[in-house]
Amino acid sequence: MTKDNLNWYSSWFNTPFYHILYKDRDASEAKRFMENLTAYLNIPKAATILDLACGKGRHSVHLNSLGFDVTGLDLSEASIAHAKQFQNETLHFAVHNMSLPYHKKFDAVFNLFTSFGYFEDETDNLNTIKAIKANLTQNGIGVIDFMNVNYTLNNLVPEDVKHIEGINFKQKRYENEGYIIKDISFEHNNQHYKFQERVKALSLDDFKVLFERAGIQLLETFGDYKLKKYHPEFSERLIMIFM
Repeated sequence: MTKDNLNWYSSWFNTPFYHILYKDRDASEAKRFMENLTAYLNIPKAATILDLACGKGRHSVHLNSLGFDVTGLDLSEASIAHAKQFQNETLHFAVHNMSLPYHKKFDAVFNLFTSFGYFEDETDNLNTIKAIKANLTQNGIGVIDFMNVNYTLNNLVPEDVKHIEGINFKQKRYENEGYIIKDISFEHNNQHYKFQERVKALSLDDFKVLFERAGIQLLETFGDYKLKKYHPEFSERLIMIFM
């Protein structure tokens, strides 16, 4: 079964296989990042935070446990259905397209773990930045945590196989026409599956252009989840703080 690569995220993120493949992501590192980030930003307790492209909500849940009023939004209906089991008076989830403004403003908007640059229509990348701005309060802070493209390309593993829950996920990675692409294929119950992930290879300069067009001020950049200084070649991440 081959899924259409147009709007690949709509189909791939809604499958159980996506969550199986990425089940071993480092939750402790993600939690430390949330703690470091909220401490650096000096976000007061009970402040409102939007977790944009929240997936199944694990980071929203942790932010909520730190005392924040959190809303998690994601395009994947399956992910949001899973996340809603964690809802409480200060933690909410909804299905939403991040290129459109939500109907509420927040003290902070977080877009984490390279959950940007998915769209086939590049104008939607700018629309997403504009939507984040629209969802910030007057003194609200936005955060985009993206891959550092130079580091990613220099350390790209062309092919590997992951064996998880009896499934052999064959992965091929490459750059093509300004996108970093991962082809994923596997067999399950005698059926062949093939998916593709496509993320726009956006540099810091590319983001600066988007920010300028959206009327956003870039305040600070960091290069990893410990909030060390960003280096264009050696940093693993590109973490941007803006308002």
